Amino acid sequence: MVRISVLNDALNNIVNAERAGKRQVLIRPSSKVVIKFLETMMKHGYIGEFTVVDDHRNGKIVVNLIGRVNKCGCISPRFDISAGDYEKWVGNLLPSRQFGFIVVTTSSGIMTHDEARRKGLGGKVCVGSLVVYAGIFSLLLVLHSHPMCGVSA
Repeated sequence: MVRISVLNDALNNIVNAERAGKRQVLIRPSSKVVIKFLETMMKHGYIGEFTVVDDHRNGKIVVNLIGRVNKCGCISPRFDISAGDYEKWVGNLLPSRQFGFIVVTTSSGIMTHDEARRKGLGGKVCVGSLVVYAGIFSLLLVLHSHPMCGVSA
């Protein structure tokens, strides 16, 4: 089977492990994009520590889960965002302005839209939003039906 998106496969592995009540999940193959995205998730408190295992092939990542991931997915294709267009994308992808993040890839690395807006950087939409439900933090990477996306939820 051909892997179309390593990041999407990694996020699906995390969601399936969370639903099964696992405390750890093994993600393979590893990539720089997956590692940087996991660092962003860890910085915002959605996952615990993770370790990268080098098996001299594609590598593996062991992620400690803390029960805060609800649903994950990837925005595909990765649409371009200019530095001034974040408000439009926040309105399209996030359920509310008060909470949530859009994760973007920029020339300075993978970061949330707030960090990119503060630095004045544009980039590509990588994944959707970090959302709060009923006082419990959970990760929801939203695949909304949007005229520009061509993807229906």
